[in-house]
Amino acid sequence: MKFPGEAAERVARALLRLGPSTASELADDLGMTTAGVRRPLAALVEEGMVSAHERAPYGPVRKRGRGRPSSVYSLTDLGRGACDSAYDDLALSALRYLADEYGDDAVARFAERRARALAEAIEATGSATVADVAEALTRAGYAAEVDPLGDVAVQLCQHNCPVVDAAREFPVLCEAETQEISRVLDRHVTRLATLAHGDEVCTAVVSAAPAGIQDHTTSTIPAGEEGRVSA
Repeated sequence: MKFPGEAAERVARALLRLGPSTASELADDLGMTTAGVRRPLAALVEEGMVSAHERAPYGPVRKRGRGRPSSVYSLTDLGRGACDSAYDDLALSALRYLADEYGDDAVARFAERRARALAEAIEATGSATVADVAEALTRAGYAAEVDPLGDVAVQLCQHNCPVVDAAREFPVLCEAETQEISRVLDRHVTRLATLAHGDEVCTAVVSAAPAGIQDHTTSTIPAGEEGRVSA
């Protein structure tokens, strides 16, 4: 899986890092002109690696100025796969072997251990805010960021998943991760969308109110019922 040119790869990796963006935002990040960004963007769209939308697939609706609204571009599964596919192939093969040889319980234990390792990295910083979670996820390759949702919650967004194919076949990976995020933050966490389900971004709403010491409730919106969250 190859990008249609070096400039196209730079633009794709910027989208991986920034999340859904306009051509102007990409140009600012890359130090290019907007016109210079549009050509590789068009090539990426033609190859099916990037899709264009009237608005971002998550978060508040942007205020429109005068004139024609700018398109918002985001990576497709094909584009994300071109950015980072080798690790996911290895993870999927290993999990299939684990399931075949030792059963689903072994996969679940592995998912819990993997999620706990991420949580321990967060706890080692001495704090446990949603921003800390996003930073830890980003270091692990998830390109995460936080969007406020008024005073009642924040939205945790992950623009990439280095093990998306594995998570698609073994959703317990997502479930264990969500559970650990809830435990570390002591907050209710609700998954709205996941890359593994075919959405363009992983999103989870984290409540502002504590969940309670013994009540780390997490939930996931059933497939097909995902919705956008707006402030």
